Parts: sequence; structure tokens; C-alpha cells
Amino acid sequence: MHKRLVIAGGGPAGMMAGLLFARAGVETLVIEKHGDFLRDFRGDTVHPSTIALFDELGLANALLAREHDKVTDISARVDGRYYRVADLTHLPVRHRYMVMMPQWHFLDFVRDAAAAYPCFSLRMDAEVAGLTEQAGRVSGVRLAGGEEIGADLVIAADGRGSVLRDAAGLEKQDLGAPIDVFWFRVPKQRSPRNETAGQFSPGTVIAMIDRGDYWQCAFVFAKGGADKIRAEGIDAFRRRVASAVPEIAGDLGAITSWDDVKLLAVSLDRLTRWHRPGLLAIGDAAHAMSPVGGVGINLAIQDAVAAANILALPLSQDEPVDQLLNDVQKRRLFPVRVIQGMQRAVHASVLGPALGATAKMKAPFALRMLDRFPILQRIPARVVGLGVRREHIRSPMKKSAIPME
Repeated sequence: MHKRLVIAGGGPAGMMAGLLFARAGVETLVIEKHGDFLRDFRGDTVHPSTIALFDELGLANALLAREHDKVTDISARVDGRYYRVADLTHLPVRHRYMVMMPQWHFLDFVRDAAAAYPCFSLRMDAEVAGLTEQAGRVSGVRLAGGEEIGADLVIAADGRGSVLRDAAGLEKQDLGAPIDVFWFRVPKQRSPRNETAGQFSPGTVIAMIDRGDYWQCAFVFAKGGADKIRAEGIDAFRRRVASAVPEIAGDLGAITSWDDVKLLAVSLDRLTRWHRPGLLAIGDAAHAMSPVGGVGINLAIQDAVAAANILALPLSQDEPVDQLLNDVQKRRLFPVRVIQGMQRAVHASVLGPALGATAKMKAPFALRMLDRFPILQRIPARVVGLGVRREHIRSPMKKSAIPME
């Protein structure tokens, strides 16, 4: 079997790339190792930049018909007092809010939109295990069962543990992430407005994401400290969470054992080179992001858009694209560097001091200024909501690829 384009990974980057390349008339196969998208994702924030892309595709209304909650502002609570950090309602886009949408709904939507194009195909329950090469050029992928699928171009969108990145010998620069995260959920009553916020108290940082009828909680701690926290016991962990967020203390019985608490070993890195002949890495496979700001999904989608903008037309015309692969990296490297730099700054100036605090905390100066002068809240809103060097849909839609009625 041979395809014009094979995309390894059916996450946000891979599915968005699949949609855009198929829309441009490129024969596209997305390969996903799981049998469905019904998994416990943590990255469920769809930012205004991403909604705007679907608006440009004429799909935003259909996307927002799926189950979701709106977030119009971002807050942080330090020792019991709330500080407003970002106000999204002034962004220069039609949808001035973030959307909290279960990622399986989002991926199902993108799959359905892509499946309308005859050039698109998706293969589930198929694990990409390696690459095939011919004359020093990547010529396709090899599945776990040994099957080989040829391709004119392979896009590695297989996440921060990318098999293809490693198989291609692409070098990774570790930027250092001083934190890890325990994820868990706590039931709640649905409230009229989304109450997503960060909670800071001496020695404890918890991000609380409002998912309607439950909190998705990220308990942040110093890297490598998971075993020590587990050794203290689940009761001690519940007491620590209750001390930091007293209002959810009565619901913490939902955490019955460590089986209910999942570890995310946080990575912050990027490839020094995102490509080699026949292969391009995007999303987490090219740059693993910290959970700070919840920007990972949206950066990955921006990568997919940039790749399609640069590569879809020549691929659809059966032209070679190896010489264009570096253009994708050049286009996306600047925003990745900026956002990762900001995340490192937050690690050092906000999370580090909070985790090391032993007495009553004082809100950082920047946080106090943002809360005192609301106009300043538009700056972090712009960075988080729209990102840096925002992409727009510029890849073509070929008439031959128009969805069939």
C-alpha cells in the first residue's frame, strides 16, 4: 500500500492535519493506535485561536454545537483571595472565550469533518512502530504487526513519546521542567459560569479545571517527588488538597486510592531539527509543552495548519516537498520558543516560590497589578487565547475534494 501522505497519530495535530490535507486533495491516511478517542484526556481546552480556525473553515458553529463550557476569564486564588489574570472578552475574534470540551468530542468532530472528503482515510487500532527508508530517505511507516505502508511524506504527530521521532534520529533539546503533576477528578455541582482557576497556598499549587459536573484537578509538585507523596498515603494527600481548597473537602472521598490519581511527568523540550527527507514532526512530537496555560493542543493545531499551508498545494500537485519541510520549522519555531520561554518563567517565578513557601504567601507583584488594572488583563488573554504568530487557513480546497452529498 502507498499513500501520498501518512500521518502517525490521531490526536489534535494529526487529525487537523488530516482534515486540511484531504481538503486540499491530498490522499491522506491517519493512523491511530487506539480503537477510539474515548480516553481520559487532560488537555481539553480549545482556545479562541483554534475556534477561529474552524470559523475560517465554516465549521465553528457545528463544533460549538458539541457539548462544551465557555471560559471568558482566567483567575488565580492566593491564600483565599481571587485575582483575575486574563479577560478574553476583548480579543479581536468572533468567539471571545475558551471552550472546555472533552477531547473525544473534539476529535470525533474533526474526524467527521475530515471523513467528508474522499481523499481522507483513518485507520484505528493500528500502532506505528517504525519507519521504512529507501536511499537514505523516509519512504513510509512500519506497523507493530510488521505491515509496511509507503508514503511520499510521513508526518509524525505521535506525541511527546514519539516513536517516529526516535526512529528518525531527530535530536531533542531538554529545556528542563522542574515540576510534575498528579491529575485527579472531584465531583461538583454544575454552576452558572465556568469557575476554572489556579489555587495557590503555601507549599501547594492546584489547577482546578471546571468540567461542569466535576473538577479536573492538577496537583503540581517538584519533579521527582511522586514516590514521596505516595508514601505518605492517600489520606495525607486528601488532607493536603482539602487544606488548599477547603470548599471541595467534602467531595474528596471520590479519591479512594492512588488508582484515582494519575501521574503526568512534565516535559519541556523541542527538537533541534523537526524533519529529515520524507518526514516532518509536529505538535508534541516536535516540542513537548508544560501544562502551564493549557496551550499544548492549540500550538499543535497551529503546527498542523502551518504544515498544510506550506505543503498541501505542492503535495496535491505531486511535487516533491523535502525542500519545504524546513519552512514549516522556521514558521513555527518562533512561537514555540516564546511560549516555552514564558512557561519556564512561570515555573521559576510563580510555581517554584509557591511550592517552596512555608508561611502565608503574598501574591506576586504581576498578579496584583493585573487584578488592580483590568486593562492589563488583555495582555495575557492575547498570549494565551491567540498565541504568538497566529496561523490562518491558507491551504487550498480542491474542487475534486469537495465533500460528496
